[in-house]
Order: sequence, then C-alpha cells, then structure tokens
Amino acid sequence: MHRFLVVIEKADGNYSAYSPDLPGCIATGDTREQAEQNMHEAVRMHVEGLLEDDLPIPESQAFAEYIEV
Repeated sequence: MHRFLVVIEKADGNYSAYSPDLPGCIATGDTREQAEQNMHEAVRMHVEGLLEDDLPIPESQAFAEYIEV
C-alpha cells in the first residue's frame, strides 16, 4: 500500500486537488468531497500506470502542518 499527501483547494466555482509527490496527477470536483473522491481515483490510476510501465512508485516526501500565529 502507498500513501500520498493530497492538497485540496477551493477554486472559482469548484475544488481542485493534487499530490506534491505525483506531478501531473490532479483532479477537480464541484464539492470538496467530490474532488477528494476524484483524486483518490486519479492517484489509483496513476500508480497503476506506473506499475504497468515498470516505473518506480515515488516515496512520499510531502507533509503538511497547520501553524498558528
């Protein structure tokens, strides 16, 4: 099993999602939940494509943390 950080951002009229560890793997959705579901599918397909092409699965290097000021 692989684990990747996914960033979901509110855009103009929808939500967009990406993973810093998987360049080019992105998704959108009308709601935050839909963007998350679509991104889950995009990551799954991305990883399957890497495996089919005999390419390495990147190790997750990204992390996120909230900072209070």
